Amino acid sequence: MKSSHPEEYKVGPGAYFALAFAAVFFSGLLGGKEWYGVFDFTTLNGAFGKVVSKASLDDGTLTTATSAFRGTGGSGAMDGFLFALGLIPAVMFALGMINVLEHYGALRAARKLLTPLLRPLLGIPGTTGLAMIGSLQSTDVGASLTRNLADEGQITENEKDVFAMFQFSAGAMITNFFSSGAILFTLIAVDGTAAVPTSIGACIAVMFIMKIVGANMMRLIVRFQTKAPATNPAKGEA
Repeated sequence: MKSSHPEEYKVGPGAYFALAFAAVFFSGLLGGKEWYGVFDFTTLNGAFGKVVSKASLDDGTLTTATSAFRGTGGSGAMDGFLFALGLIPAVMFALGMINVLEHYGALRAARKLLTPLLRPLLGIPGTTGLAMIGSLQSTDVGASLTRNLADEGQITENEKDVFAMFQFSAGAMITNFFSSGAILFTLIAVDGTAAVPTSIGACIAVMFIMKIVGANMMRLIVRFQTKAPATNPAKGEA
């Protein structure tokens, strides 16, 4: 009798190595200007250069201000188009890397290792593991990888809703938190005590726990909607 498990579920050492590399690559742990930055998604993705947006003459000194390539004061569909244009490199790069890693079995390894954890915790399969790691660093990566999983039929519509809720709460929490809020933990009050009476780890833990809580709330909503009886169409409707 042939095995009931399809061939694609066979996972070798190379698949686990690809999964480990993907986790580090999308996590942001190797970010920075050191040599190991070549193994970090954000570092390789890079950033747009700055352009001069304002110039002023102050006591004979020319002072300039720079902004992103979108400039300042944009509005409407025009500014929205430039914003979307800025997302294209990250999305294309993320999807390209996932296709390469998938070829080496990273998604199969993620499914085998993470499904026993993610299925009872969030009700989603282990194949979302890489998208989950990526979403902690970049909302663009999380959204594009989730869309890719849905298009390939690896997650259902209900699982996509639950996973989207997980990502929506405190989106890209590692990048956004360390770029905007972590500086507060270095401030010292007048009496020499820390200005923020908690740790960075505690804040990250709270955000991650609430992401899980939000995802499970969506999980309950989806479950109740699925069990709800369908209403009869009104007269005259097809």
